[in-house]
Amino acid sequence: MSWRSRRKRRPWFWDIFEEFERMEERIDEIFRRMMEEFPWEREFEEGVKVYGPYVYGFSVSIGPDGKPVIREFGNVRPTRFGPRFVEEREPLVDVMEEDDEIVVVAELPGVEKEDIDLSCTEKELVISVDTEKRKYYKRLDLPAEVDPKSAKASYKNGVLEVRLKKTKPVGKGEKIKIE
Repeated sequence: MSWRSRRKRRPWFWDIFEEFERMEERIDEIFRRMMEEFPWEREFEEGVKVYGPYVYGFSVSIGPDGKPVIREFGNVRPTRFGPRFVEEREPLVDVMEEDDEIVVVAELPGVEKEDIDLSCTEKELVISVDTEKRKYYKRLDLPAEVDPKSAKASYKNGVLEVRLKKTKPVGKGEKIKIE
């Protein structure tokens, strides 16, 4: 007995090949919409057209509290109304807290050391690159207060490393007597 005649006897049995065809149609529809909605080319003032690249990704790591930390990176942001393209990419960044300092490591491929603009406050670090070919931007909330004047940065082979000394707490406070 062939599978077709069995199917006629048992109408509740769904055909796996029909399901694969439906999945293929859905994937084709997603790609068709993506090709229509993405701005595949950009034009600069001089009339030069630039295509892509479009990058989106995420990294998953375990935080110090044992919970997973998911970080997104790239220049495509998923929104409620579909993907949104932004000029600058968000670099992949790792923040490591050590005893007396915070170490920030960022991947910035394809740029020169002179093109990187770093600024820091006690609670925040901003990494920015704005060149003709590449644009990166990342604003980081630091896990502890730091001394911005103690910052040391190095850049080698597309990897930026910033070391920031933590500030010491002002004091433990004063004991208050309860009456």
